[in-house]
Amino acid sequence: MKVFLVEDSPMLRERLQGLLAAIPGAEVVGHAAGAPEALEGIAGAQAEVVVLDIQLEKGSGFDVLKALQKSAPHVEVYMLTNFASDSYRMAALRYGARGFFDKSTEIDRLREVLAKRAAA
Repeated sequence: MKVFLVEDSPMLRERLQGLLAAIPGAEVVGHAAGAPEALEGIAGAQAEVVVLDIQLEKGSGFDVLKALQKSAPHVEVYMLTNFASDSYRMAALRYGARGFFDKSTEIDRLREVLAKRAAA
């Protein structure tokens, strides 16, 4: 499973890379801090899965999610954010995210979901 990570915090990005790389069958194939570079990187790496933050250096995770639904609807997107309000959760799912996780309380849950995805 090829995973692309879109996260603007270098410290959290490094932590997530380690977490994702530890999943059997998962390979982190790239990362980006902003929406434009994310879309280019996801396409170039032929990612199957994207872990996507809402707040980015340039643009937002919703910009990336909407663009992927048009250009690469087969890519599975899992939102991971500090902005885990119900309205953001509903919007993410409406725009095609496969899951929506709170960074402060659900990182382990995200890992579980991706581990099951990788094993399938």
